[in-house]
Amino acid sequence: MNTLLLHLDDALHLQPTFVDAALSVGAREVDERRCGSAVRLWSRRESLDLLKPSIARPAGAPASPRLCFLGSGDFHHVSAMLIAEAAESFDGPLTIIHIDNHPDWVNFDNGLHCGSWVNEVAEHPNVQKIITLGVCSDDLQSPERKGANLGNLANGKVELYPYDRLPSRVKRAYGESVSYTQASNHLIWSTMKKMGLAAFREHLLSRIFTSNVYITIDKDCLSLDDAITNWDQGRLRLSTILELLSDIATRHRIVGADVIGDYSTPVYSGTLLTRLLKQGEILIDQPLRAPDAVMTRDRNTITNLALLRSFSDILS
Repeated sequence: MNTLLLHLDDALHLQPTFVDAALSVGAREVDERRCGSAVRLWSRRESLDLLKPSIARPAGAPASPRLCFLGSGDFHHVSAMLIAEAAESFDGPLTIIHIDNHPDWVNFDNGLHCGSWVNEVAEHPNVQKIITLGVCSDDLQSPERKGANLGNLANGKVELYPYDRLPSRVKRAYGESVSYTQASNHLIWSTMKKMGLAAFREHLLSRIFTSNVYITIDKDCLSLDDAITNWDQGRLRLSTILELLSDIATRHRIVGADVIGDYSTPVYSGTLLTRLLKQGEILIDQPLRAPDAVMTRDRNTITNLALLRSFSDILS
């Protein structure tokens, strides 16, 4: 297994036990914190492009599944670059399994946002479908008003299975699919809780039609018992994710994966206006108080070690 610790912030450095464990199984470290402060939360293309050399595989190296740890969930848009690289390295269509407390499907012009990257991935010609699961956030309360691109939901490019969610109020007609039905001005979701986790696991496998699968995990989907992040958090348990990973690996080839959602204090660079806009956005969208440092380190270390072990078994 090819493992990359891409340091875009201090999140992984705050977990030395995890970093040591990753290095002991051959992980490679790349320090891109300077670039990370520029691309954190959202970025223009030219800034993101500076990460391409760090993400690129060595010239002539055979394609092999890669696991990347990226730090805070503020960098989830970097996953779009990793997914594109995996989609171009392995033959055949690709399904993306996106485990998150947020759907990451908002429209965002002239760049890429950690909440918009799903739209870009959906346009890649080798990506057949994105299956998002675990969402509990208020992003689904009135998704049109919050800038959601629901077109990909209606055309089947995205399937969304919240963990637990009341119907979403909408103004337009989106038809129905296996993951929702529409009744008047509401989308009624097929939630994981409503199905039951055992039934959902079987349903998920029935919806993956490709041999190749890429998995991206934002740990804000987890309850506070399993992770502490920069964002509001969901209700999934780590044990559920580990079971899903095992299920998928028994029937499909996982060609890559990334893990984000470790807490770090936000640091931004760029123009004064850029920094002010980002600071204003997190005041609206992220918890105002920093969590306890020791609890954060210990909880995130335990979860990252479990994910490292699981992916090591799956990708070996």
